[in-house]
Amino acid sequence: MRNEKLRNVAIIAHVDHGKTTLVDGLLKQSGVYRENQTVEDRVMDSNDLERERGITITAKNTAIQYKDTKINIVDTPGHADFGGEVERVLKMVNGVILLVDAAEGPMPQTRFVLSKALELGHRVIVVVNKIDRPDQRVYEVIDEVLELLMDLNATDEQLDSPMLFCSGRQGTASVQPDVAGSDLTPLFETILEYIPAPECDVDAPFQMLVSSIDYNEFVGRIAVGRIERGVVKQNQEIAVCNYHDPDAKSKKAKATNLYEYDGLNKVPVTEAKAGSIIAMSGIGEITIGDTICAPDCVEPIEFVEISKPTIEMTFSVNDSPFAGREGKYVTSRQLRERLFKEMLKDVSLKVTEVENSTDSFNVAGRGEMSLSILIETMRREGYELQVSPPRVLYQEIDGVKCEPIERLVVDVPADCVGAVMEKIGSRKGDLLQMTPVGDRMKVEFLVPARGLFGYRNEFLTDTKGEGIMASVFEKYAPVKGEIARRATGSLVAFETGEAVTYGLYNAQERGQLFIGAGTPVYAGMIVGECPKAEDISVNVCKKKQLTNMRASGSDDSLRLVSPRNLSLEQCLEFLADDEVLEVTPENLRLRKRLLSHADRMREASKKK
Repeated sequence: MRNEKLRNVAIIAHVDHGKTTLVDGLLKQSGVYRENQTVEDRVMDSNDLERERGITITAKNTAIQYKDTKINIVDTPGHADFGGEVERVLKMVNGVILLVDAAEGPMPQTRFVLSKALELGHRVIVVVNKIDRPDQRVYEVIDEVLELLMDLNATDEQLDSPMLFCSGRQGTASVQPDVAGSDLTPLFETILEYIPAPECDVDAPFQMLVSSIDYNEFVGRIAVGRIERGVVKQNQEIAVCNYHDPDAKSKKAKATNLYEYDGLNKVPVTEAKAGSIIAMSGIGEITIGDTICAPDCVEPIEFVEISKPTIEMTFSVNDSPFAGREGKYVTSRQLRERLFKEMLKDVSLKVTEVENSTDSFNVAGRGEMSLSILIETMRREGYELQVSPPRVLYQEIDGVKCEPIERLVVDVPADCVGAVMEKIGSRKGDLLQMTPVGDRMKVEFLVPARGLFGYRNEFLTDTKGEGIMASVFEKYAPVKGEIARRATGSLVAFETGEAVTYGLYNAQERGQLFIGAGTPVYAGMIVGECPKAEDISVNVCKKKQLTNMRASGSDDSLRLVSPRNLSLEQCLEFLADDEVLEVTPENLRLRKRLLSHADRMREASKKK
């Protein structure tokens, strides 16, 4: 039987196509808030970093009441690096709302998340969002979505998916592209009509697949998932097993607390039935993909294995001359605890200890973005650490060394296509297709993941800041050969001290500076970028010798060019293989791995 009073649906889309804004509209119009309540925009992005960057990092659950039906909604991340979140969340729902931007159309992540939903046989409601954009091209986007569905071998039923036209920001939806809606009622009605109610066999033994993990300092790990069958009661004895580990003995546990979602809150309940999405605490070592079931009927549910990480970085204890001055947590024990704790929440992350080292850890993730989010989070918590440049993880397939390949889609002004194609070509990218979109071009490539390291900045320069680029992991393929990492060198500080105007004035003739006067520096720290492909030592602490011929006042006439302030992502992109990034709560410092000039020269001569 089906529980007709319940619907479970996920919202999926490419990054920035308006998922979280649409959820805001659904929450407001379903009466979750009081009439006079002040509500923040994008209320589902609860974490500081999500709010600052305007991206969703972890999937969030909410529930709304429409008429007499409860609709559980899962807001998923759009960024490819958090694709692991989307893959597993789709197991909790019976249908998806696919959001597509009315100007950008389907993008790489749209293809990725839609293919996962179609594989699971989910029903799809297509929502063309942002139809109030001045550059919208609704009719072309409708054709592109249908082409994408055909490309992904959608069934006849999925090809006949209902299509709605929304403005998430204004909270309106309509069935026709030319008619503006007044509210989101058409979307609510379509969810009730088209998304199937969950199957509910209440009499069978209890069984639930863990699709997501929440974490709380007080109760530890909280398992989130949909009950497949049966009923669970608070404090009931349960067993935990895993489909991919059939030999392991099932663990006994107790369902200490049960929660259901209501609006933005978790509400404690004493019992929950099949079809409901619930959260359960009380199981210590629970992980995503585990099945929780009745102890007298232990049957694990098959689960998509989470895609393996493709990129790795080494996190180590800060050993620079300025170590320990700014951070609260600086030891290897604290670093290890923090990284292993992160693995409890993020299943697509892998942390391993570096051989022959007690204070370094290899951290592997789905992309640079996911790792930089982790670094920024740790930095804000007061950690001080050093990170290496990102590197790709190779795999051996049939005796051949293979590397990860990304599907890259760029949307650029037509006059910038040549520059972009030339750069991608030099990074071993293969052109797949070009589509004109108004006075812009949408170009698709397959590029080795390592070819994209450090490219984002160049791309923005080449497209005069107007280009949009997005990539998603496609496959592993044989290694494509050498790719130059960076065509420029570094300006390296020669001695420890404080940077002064006179020293910086002489150094800025050699290249672009990253620091201003008064910045403390140490020997081996990178203070700028050199246009030639070589490193140059500069003395930014050099003071003017004062004699009766030289007056100190004439320093005022020295004009310094404004230094370039690098963000965390730009620092990671800039790093060469012999450089590391020192991350503290207050500063980001680029430095050479070997601080001594003599040691660097010795290593360079060995390589030759």
